[in-house]
Amino acid sequence: MKSFFSLMGEQRILPIIQADTAEQGVNIAKAMADGGLKLVEVVLRSNASIDALMAIKKELPDLCVGAGTIINADILEDALNAGSDFIITPAVTPSLLAKLAECPVPVAPGVSTTSDIALAAEFGFTEMKLFPASLAGGIPFLNAVSSVFRQVTFCPTGGITAANQGDYLALSNVKAVGGTWVADKNWVKNQEWHKITEACKAANI
Repeated sequence: MKSFFSLMGEQRILPIIQADTAEQGVNIAKAMADGGLKLVEVVLRSNASIDALMAIKKELPDLCVGAGTIINADILEDALNAGSDFIITPAVTPSLLAKLAECPVPVAPGVSTTSDIALAAEFGFTEMKLFPASLAGGIPFLNAVSSVFRQVTFCPTGGITAANQGDYLALSNVKAVGGTWVADKNWVKNQEWHKITEACKAANI
């Protein structure tokens, strides 16, 4: 099974791109790349998401571009056909995990409970996304499961901010954090791409 965290390398933030158009997605990705990031996640939450993912890969061929919000086999197939370099899910089911286990690219399945973690581990996954991190127990939860699931490492996402990212990254079982704060919706709306660049520079510590 291919390692998602190996794909991330030294990058410790998984920046999330939520685009309404392909052009908007490219602009966000360019701003992130200018901020020193080598890997981005495009969440498949709008009709333009797949087009945005493909456009980013075309315009920024050196950027590693993955797909998030993969909730079923059909969306997984769409993401892979679009050339996604990795797959992120917000949750897990036995049928989805069976498909993910066959993925030709790295995967970080989303978990929110100890049962989810155990289920994902049964399918061979040791790198997972904790989502929504702040509502699923946050730092206390991650501390609690560290001694039980000793081989599992996490990318907490949901409720992560510039103020608390360092607290999460200090945990032994956290390899990276995911978040939208580096691409604030107002910055995107106002086309303030330089603010995204500066936020990415500050976040990728």
